[in-house]
Amino acid sequence: MKIERSHKLLIGLVVVAAVLLTRLFTIQILDDSYKIDATNNSMVYDIIYPTRGVIYDRNGEIIVGNKVAYDIMVTPKEVQPFDTLLLAAVLDVPVESIRTKMAEYRKNRRKIGYQTMVMFKQLPSETFMKFAEVEYKFPGFKGQVRSIRDYPVNAGGNLLGYVSEVDAAYLKKHPGEYRSGDYAGKTGIEAAREKELRGEKGYHIYLRNSHNQIESRYRDGEFDKEAVPGNDIVTTIDATLQQYGQELMRNKVGSVVAIEPSTGEILSLVSSPGIDVEMLADIGKHYGEIMSDPYKPMFNRAVQAPYPPGSVFKLVNGLIGLQEGVLEPSYTYPCSMGYHFGKRKLGCHAHRSPLNLEEAIMMSCNGYFCYVLKNTLENRRYPDVESAFDRWREYVLSFGFGQKLGSDFPAELGGTIPTSAYYDRIYGRGGWKFTTIISLSIGQGEIGVTPLQIANLCATVANRGYYYIPHIVKESEGVSIDPKYKERKYTLVDTTQFHKVINGMWRAVNSGYGSGGTASVAAVPGLDICGKTGTAQNPRGADNSVFICFAPRENPKIAIAAYLENAGFGATWAAPIASLMIEKYLTGEISESRKPLEQRVLEGDLMSRVKKD
Repeated sequence: MKIERSHKLLIGLVVVAAVLLTRLFTIQILDDSYKIDATNNSMVYDIIYPTRGVIYDRNGEIIVGNKVAYDIMVTPKEVQPFDTLLLAAVLDVPVESIRTKMAEYRKNRRKIGYQTMVMFKQLPSETFMKFAEVEYKFPGFKGQVRSIRDYPVNAGGNLLGYVSEVDAAYLKKHPGEYRSGDYAGKTGIEAAREKELRGEKGYHIYLRNSHNQIESRYRDGEFDKEAVPGNDIVTTIDATLQQYGQELMRNKVGSVVAIEPSTGEILSLVSSPGIDVEMLADIGKHYGEIMSDPYKPMFNRAVQAPYPPGSVFKLVNGLIGLQEGVLEPSYTYPCSMGYHFGKRKLGCHAHRSPLNLEEAIMMSCNGYFCYVLKNTLENRRYPDVESAFDRWREYVLSFGFGQKLGSDFPAELGGTIPTSAYYDRIYGRGGWKFTTIISLSIGQGEIGVTPLQIANLCATVANRGYYYIPHIVKESEGVSIDPKYKERKYTLVDTTQFHKVINGMWRAVNSGYGSGGTASVAAVPGLDICGKTGTAQNPRGADNSVFICFAPRENPKIAIAAYLENAGFGATWAAPIASLMIEKYLTGEISESRKPLEQRVLEGDLMSRVKKD
């Protein structure tokens, strides 16, 4: 039977209406989910904030815990006329502060709606108890107990990071995850592991009557949700070493980074001057003070400051020369107070000449490594200097320079390694040669690296040619780490070449005073420390002091880099600090013979040398 077009249309409308009615019946009668939506004004959600996860050091010591905080909350639309003087007296706050806040709420009442907001934060427990006794006199006001961060160990504010109330920009960046009044980790470990640490909020649902009064629990709490505590985090940090590094770096500008070579785990990450942990629990109160500090304590120099590496970079050039076949450990080169080219020279300190590779590393000879880079860039295997330089750059990048290492620590920068295209733009294709970029021989010029990358270089040498990406969080229950942190990253230099520079590093530290070793101040009997000094030129003042070392020589347990701004020779400040930290880590104490050195470092004040912005 043929159905007319008008009948088809009618049947279609009936079907659509049936679907809509069925859906409406399901939503209104069978499904309660729409009723308990957070936007439903007939319901009041009493938020239960979870306990934030605890942060431990590698040895199980708590470095960030929790303590109780007491806040006063207000739901402006539920506030009735109240005795302002009494409330101010109970809370021990100025009357004007209450009046100002209430005026602001009234001004924005349409936007606020029935939101409950924090009016006063972190009141003393005695004040909170006094309010609890008279809370019934102030409809629309209520007390809230929550946990805030506690710092039993001063393990460094820059390392741990801080937790603060989310702002509009943060809410926009994390839609649906937070609401006004929530807290989140903003820097450091707190930010890096925010998802694991924060936990899940819970709530109790109450019904509101037609007079906007709360009258009962919704469905006897059937749809309430318990808060889920955040996961605990176990870090790779050694709290004792971290604290000791901070003490040694007091009144100095720079950073110290220590890594366990066999895992890539960061043992300490010191940025100085840094944020004291006492400021972290109430960062809002101290934020202005921190931001106005001319030494920029919020700036984490360990992962964000691109410095010239100085003479520690000679190890990289030496290894590249060995791999390229233009250098052998037995090769000797002269140095007459530097490398001379035409009427110019790249200067060097006085020492005997000529030197072989081990001696050049031990004495940190500039001239020697000028010859090494010259032979690398003028290698006849390549058609021109540009091609040889491109290959040199590939080697350098394989050590983790010129790019982010990929650490799990936030805000890491990658530094800079120049390209041949960069020099072509400045000098023209074919318009530059080795002497144009001679400063790269000694880690100067256009090279920029972070202290984390320098420490990673030390770990790479300690491992004889590979590294694990440095990281700061250990795998633990409920917390996983990216598999990339367990993978070896090999350089383009064969592992058989590394012992040839390690011999020179060992002699730099252990040859004894007067032998020419630039790092004899770092020697500790029985620890077999291998090190390399660096003195990096600084256009903003005195030279920067640099030192890298690892110990023991075989099966190294720690690799460390110290970088101090405007501190002069590498052996003057950086070497003592790095070696003291190694001794403390490996032996647990500083030997009596080195106590005077420790005292000199602890009392040293270099802050006045640093130019402030």
